[in-house]
Amino acid sequence: MHAKRKSDESIVPATSTNNDAPEASAELIEERDSTKRNAVQSARSRTQSRRKHRSRGLHGVREAARKDRSLKFTALLHHVSEDCLREAFFNLKKRAAVGIDNVTWQEYEQNMEVNIADLHGRIHRGAYRAKPSKRIYVPKADGRKRPIGIASLEDKIVQQAVVWVLNAIYEQDFRGFSYGFRPGRSQHQALDALTVAICDRQVNWVLDADIKGFFDNINHDWLMKLLEHRIGDKRILRLIRKWLTAGASEEGEWSKTTVGTSQGAVISPLLANVYLHYVFDRWVENWRSQHADGDAVVVRYADDFVIGFQHQGEAERCLRELEQRFARFGLELHEEKTRLIEFGKSADIDRQQRGDSRPETFNFLGFTHVVARTRSQGRFTAHRYSNRKRLRAKLQEIGSQLRKRMHRPLKETGQWLRRVVQGWQNYHAVPFNSRQLNRFSKGVSRLWLMTLRRRSQRGRWTWERMAHVVSKYLPPPKILHPYPHQRFHARLKVRAV
Repeated sequence: MHAKRKSDESIVPATSTNNDAPEASAELIEERDSTKRNAVQSARSRTQSRRKHRSRGLHGVREAARKDRSLKFTALLHHVSEDCLREAFFNLKKRAAVGIDNVTWQEYEQNMEVNIADLHGRIHRGAYRAKPSKRIYVPKADGRKRPIGIASLEDKIVQQAVVWVLNAIYEQDFRGFSYGFRPGRSQHQALDALTVAICDRQVNWVLDADIKGFFDNINHDWLMKLLEHRIGDKRILRLIRKWLTAGASEEGEWSKTTVGTSQGAVISPLLANVYLHYVFDRWVENWRSQHADGDAVVVRYADDFVIGFQHQGEAERCLRELEQRFARFGLELHEEKTRLIEFGKSADIDRQQRGDSRPETFNFLGFTHVVARTRSQGRFTAHRYSNRKRLRAKLQEIGSQLRKRMHRPLKETGQWLRRVVQGWQNYHAVPFNSRQLNRFSKGVSRLWLMTLRRRSQRGRWTWERMAHVVSKYLPPPKILHPYPHQRFHARLKVRAV
């Protein structure tokens, strides 16, 4: 590994990046990673031995990145070894959709050692060429369609290997309030952090923001400049540029890509986090320290983020200046999905005194957040309910699949539905969400009964008979997650050990 110090930080405003400095009170809510935790490599691998081998190889990179935030790494490609590529191959989903190469995981495995050796050689002598991604569209909850790019198998392998190398650097830089697509972090951790922040800090206003078409509008030139703050290895940068400009193939027609990064590509989440790390995270951290007299807390998951403020004036100023900041980097806040609302400890009291209606709600990561009070002491809290639109969209999707499976054996359909319902509950079964859990469970049961009645000419499927089938195959609705404060503080204690 070779590295040199950066001399030019003019692309973005300088901010404090010293994780060894005393943590601000806001960072306690937002879970700033300790240096001890950042030193742990938690990316998954096929075997323990492969994971240890990769971790040892990147240990020096992690330590150098942690100790010097201005270090620029000039030699990284040698970490993309045959062992790393082999591990990346086994890390891929075996049944994932194929790209334009039409090569499946099983076909590549048949001659894997030769294929990996050939791929490694092409990468290191500069003969590797990225293939266009296959563009497909998947429906969204609001009825629109999201474009997804499916990369070829070898592109997935190389991208995964490069992600592991770059994660060793950027996991030392990323802020504690960034949760999306990072090793050891999850959506529920972001939701816990947000709830704890709203309940424990002086939050009276919430900026619920959404970036309009974020992945489709990432500026390639800006992205490469931002990467060059830390990455000085031209070979790694050329690989990333190849993936960005490889284009897309839709129904056999190739189209050029001059902006954006393909959703569905292995490397896209990391590139998105790098972009927003410089464009948003460092900026908002700097803005908070310079302009916020009251409390200001931030939670971001990929391109979806929430900022809580104590004072309305500071919230409005931050929104105005954030729009200007994003415009500089080719981004735009979605007008319909970005709102500044009164939400927090004093929101319901203040609105009652003014004769206004109850505080508005906001959506974050599939849940609608609502101002509430505890039953025992009447203290402020925030409840989270499954978003109704998404719940209805999920039921519609299940109904469509049930119609396609109408004539399948009852046992087969029941086992499939059990996996679907359990998967939904695993995410949505949070405290105070029992009503939505019951609504979803009853909705699935009703859809299944309608399908069975439709295929049966005698119509002998009664609710009593259906109740027996449901109890046999479908998991009962019940809360699976602990209270946000319990899990949040438990994680802090584990990290402190």
